[in-house]
Amino acid sequence: MSEYINVTNVSFETEVLKSPVPVLLDFWAPWCGPCRMIGPVIEQLAGEYSGRLKVGKINIDEEAEISSRHGIVSVPTLIVYKDGVIANQTAGALPKQGIEALFKDLL
Repeated sequence: MSEYINVTNVSFETEVLKSPVPVLLDFWAPWCGPCRMIGPVIEQLAGEYSGRLKVGKINIDEEAEISSRHGIVSVPTLIVYKDGVIANQTAGALPKQGIEALFKDLL
């Protein structure tokens, strides 16, 4: 069961910047093959780390303002926030272990 949230411009401050736990954001698009490839992994991580990590997905086509503010030029882009600031960031599809490496030391 996935426990990720869809982050919007309206919910960004509350869900990401004010989160008491680290947040993994997946900037994705429905037309992006690599995004669809890692999507199930992102959802799996959301369930596995529930309560210790918040996982959010941001559709770049629907949330252009957030994407622009973060300088997203390719998808998928994964950004990890901790205490309201960016702690880690990468672009491109990664295996599960690579995604976990982005946030594990922040838990």
